[in-house]
Amino acid sequence: MENPDLTATAARRLEYLCVTIPTRAVGSEGNRAASAYLAEQFAASGWRVETPAFQCMDWSESGVDLRAGTTTFEAFPSPYTPGALIANAVLVAANTVEELEAADLTGKIVLLRGELGKEQLAPKNFPWWNPEEHRRIIAALEKGQPAAIIAATRRNPGTAGALYPFPLIEDGDFDIPSCYMTEEEGQKLAVYAGREVDLEIRATRALAEGANVVAQRGAGAQRVLVTAHLDAKRGTPGAVDNAAGTVVLLLLAELMAEYDGAPAIELVAFNGEDYYAAPGERLYLEQNQDLSTIDFVVNIDGAGYRDGATQFSLYECPEDFAARARERLGQGGLQEGPQWYQGDHTMFVMAGRPAIAVTSAEAATLAEEYIHTRADAPEIVDPAKLALIARALAGLLQ
Repeated sequence: MENPDLTATAARRLEYLCVTIPTRAVGSEGNRAASAYLAEQFAASGWRVETPAFQCMDWSESGVDLRAGTTTFEAFPSPYTPGALIANAVLVAANTVEELEAADLTGKIVLLRGELGKEQLAPKNFPWWNPEEHRRIIAALEKGQPAAIIAATRRNPGTAGALYPFPLIEDGDFDIPSCYMTEEEGQKLAVYAGREVDLEIRATRALAEGANVVAQRGAGAQRVLVTAHLDAKRGTPGAVDNAAGTVVLLLLAELMAEYDGAPAIELVAFNGEDYYAAPGERLYLEQNQDLSTIDFVVNIDGAGYRDGATQFSLYECPEDFAARARERLGQGGLQEGPQWYQGDHTMFVMAGRPAIAVTSAEAATLAEEYIHTRADAPEIVDPAKLALIARALAGLLQ
């Protein structure tokens, strides 16, 4: 079904989600506004809509003051950290987990740098990925009971996108106050190890609520899921990551507004992929424990970048279905690309369900230059590509 206005509709909705709504961080008013907008638009296309809610944390900050004597340093509050006001605390520096475990941290401010600042730590209670090395670092910090943590982090597009410096700790379940700085600033601060420093982290935690948005058409016990996460990191418009994906869901809802067959089609806007606890994803799995009723999942994340092709990749797909998916998505203008696992499709793949992931071919460029920064704005998205993806998926699902 062709719709000549689909590209203009995609551009308008992208602007609304990224500009009219100033933030889609989980727990924020903007996040709730985005959920309400998606629910309203799905309903307007005639889909049955539910908005399962969950409790989460809202968080605000107004910066960090850090000084050693008369020397000041630039640092930033770690997302979801509690606030702190600490005077005349001895600075301890650690470069490795062995140094961290051996240090006397009690009541001191610990500077983590070198190997300890190479990649963002997995949140304590994240259900799908938590390396042993990360658990060891967190255990050493909680056992040592420092007054606060300062992390000097390296550039690492693989785990932090283009953001530099990146927060080593982004975890509302971790209660030691923390902040972060560049690797270069950490080198300057390390000179003061063994001396007293003053640190103020101005941050506030608050209980809040968020919701997934689930729209369904068709009938039967079996379902096909098309998913995208609606939330974004704090401090970014989140255009490619991932307003673009949710716009594709809205376009697909319009294209399939007359669908009344089997299996049922379920459009799921997850709320939490860029949040430390993945609350929306966890809630969905709690409410849908029998995943055998899902024929396959399509997840859209990081799609629509203005340069390069749009790619799909296949996971756990039976040969006959894989052949059909390759044919129809190829006819729709998508190219097959490499598998990747940093998205919501992975939790279904881990459960043995067939999945398709849709993203941009220039994923490396996006990670190095745009993702999780203010530069991830509507200007880097081609709305025509979002229309193309929606039409290709409609061709697969019809």
